[in-house]
Amino acid sequence: MATENTRYTRTPTSEKLKWVDHIAYLMDNQFRLPGTNYRFGLDPILGLLPFAGDLASFGVSAVLILTMVRHGASGKLVALMMLNVGLDVIIGSIPILGNIFDFAFKANERNVRLLRRHYEEGKYQGSGKGLIVGVLIGLVLMLVFLVWLLWQIGEWLYHFVASYF
Repeated sequence: MATENTRYTRTPTSEKLKWVDHIAYLMDNQFRLPGTNYRFGLDPILGLLPFAGDLASFGVSAVLILTMVRHGASGKLVALMMLNVGLDVIIGSIPILGNIFDFAFKANERNVRLLRRHYEEGKYQGSGKGLIVGVLIGLVLMLVFLVWLLWQIGEWLYHFVASYF
């Protein structure tokens, strides 16, 4: 007789996944703000270096995701993890606001939690095609909005400058 837990993927105990957990901790929780319980890692510190820091942080996150893929992460789980990293990269690249965001979001920690739920509870099974299509539709709508906004700003600027001549 099978138990209910047999349908879930077993948590791999390999050194690679321990490494993933360790690197995620280093990037998101390694240090404690003195006098508080607030923790942060190298990710927000790297984010202080324009472009190079964001690129290094993205590289580490990408290697972590690739390692998780090699150890059986489903397509849906990978799509969710890429969404976390993408959000971290996009918002994290905005000066000042991105630095504050990097201290709070902790994409690598989120991805490790997703991975644990995948292995322990059987969540996030499947291909993730629906999630990817939804994200792409959202990106297209955002692009359309940004083009419209730029058009509106350009039109306003044209009328503003033309009013002086």
